[in-house]
Amino acid sequence: MVMKRIEYDFDTFAKDLHELADSIEEKFDAVVAVARGGMTMAHMLGEYWNIRNVFVINAIGYEDTRKLPETKVFNIPDLSGCKRILVVDDIADSGETLAAVMKRLQNEYPEKYFKTATMFFKPEAKFQPDYTLKRADGWIDFFWNEELKRYNNSE
Repeated sequence: MVMKRIEYDFDTFAKDLHELADSIEEKFDAVVAVARGGMTMAHMLGEYWNIRNVFVINAIGYEDTRKLPETKVFNIPDLSGCKRILVVDDIADSGETLAAVMKRLQNEYPEKYFKTATMFFKPEAKFQPDYTLKRADGWIDFFWNEELKRYNNSE
């Protein structure tokens, strides 16, 4: 069975991120992006909420559209000066990436308050984010994956 691919452009993302941000009533003093999918969200949420503590953690669970047998989590940020942290990623697909990231962060910083947010989720994901906006009914082609490739192919 071929997975349906859904194109997700910047304008839709910006509108949706505004809606997601406004639905989050809690205050955070840091945002952690799960690289690479959560980086655009984290940057824009940091700007929107005027949070300067924007960090990145690396997690690799996919190669292109192929799921890897184990999620690798590395590049753990120094969150020692933060208390309330929102961890963001683009999608909770299998949920394994967010589960692995949260397990690692909570082991490193058991005294910190963590919440999670994604733009998309799949109901069957083993880890469901605290905040999310849209159900994913296929493979999402995010603009940050596709836009520059178009320029490369136009020459």
